[in-house]
Amino acid sequence: MAAGSLLTLLDDISVILDDVSVMTKVAAKKTAGVLGDDLALNAEQVTGVKANRELPVVWAVAKGSFVNKLILVPAALLISAVYPPLVTFLLMCGGLFLVYEGAEKVIHRFWPHAIPHDEEQQARREANADEKVDLVAFEKDKIKGAIRTDFILSAEIIVIALGSAAGATLLEQSLVLSILAIGVTVGIYGLVAGIVKIDDAGLHLMEQESSFKQTFGKLMFAAAPKLMKFLSIAGTLAMFLVGGGILVHGIGFLHHSVEDIAHLTGIFETLTATILNGLVGFVIGAAVVAILTVVGKIRGKDDEASSTH
Repeated sequence: MAAGSLLTLLDDISVILDDVSVMTKVAAKKTAGVLGDDLALNAEQVTGVKANRELPVVWAVAKGSFVNKLILVPAALLISAVYPPLVTFLLMCGGLFLVYEGAEKVIHRFWPHAIPHDEEQQARREANADEKVDLVAFEKDKIKGAIRTDFILSAEIIVIALGSAAGATLLEQSLVLSILAIGVTVGIYGLVAGIVKIDDAGLHLMEQESSFKQTFGKLMFAAAPKLMKFLSIAGTLAMFLVGGGILVHGIGFLHHSVEDIAHLTGIFETLTATILNGLVGFVIGAAVVAILTVVGKIRGKDDEASSTH
């Protein structure tokens, strides 16, 4: 009897782990847009930081990210247990934020005068150029800002992952979110640490006597900025695809319209649906950027008017 009970228990554990593995893979795919943006954004956070401060900054933000996950995972599970419809609402908010942020990046890239300038990046450059500025103190402020940004992106990742495991048990949801949270944090900040040191590794190899090492070092040094640019582009594109997909799936008439149009393309149905999700994401994101920009300008004028009186 004892042996039979043990085998039954092991079989149940095996089934649960198998289900968790499948749900974790699905959750990872659905969060690809946020992961790409998170990676690009965190790699960008240390752009311009002096070489000897890059890894300490990455490590400080990574520790903050772990704390964020420790807060968000239990909170998400509690919301799911107490009021599940709120998960869908938060998921839609996350999708809206994704397409808004993606559209803001595109508009800022091609029409830089249409929206306010990135003051944070400019401040970072000025601080690095000014020897009087205490860079360690300056970095602390930037680290706090990066951790706040990570909190938003982490919340999106957790909510999207929770949405993909909506029909699972509390134990399975807990395992999926915990595995994804740990894997995402270790993976992203490990990659960031490697990416920001590619140029330094290239310079080190360029100083070696071996011609092969020198050539390889030159390739690494030249590839570093291109990799950063690729990550930024890929992350932005993924934001439209994932964020648009979330919004389309949550808005009935859009979901049916995209399905109907995609069905007409036959074997390209999946590709067409993906492209349409991205286009819808960009249009909605651009609309939100336009609304917030107009509201910001109106508020700015009101503040100026009140200050003159």
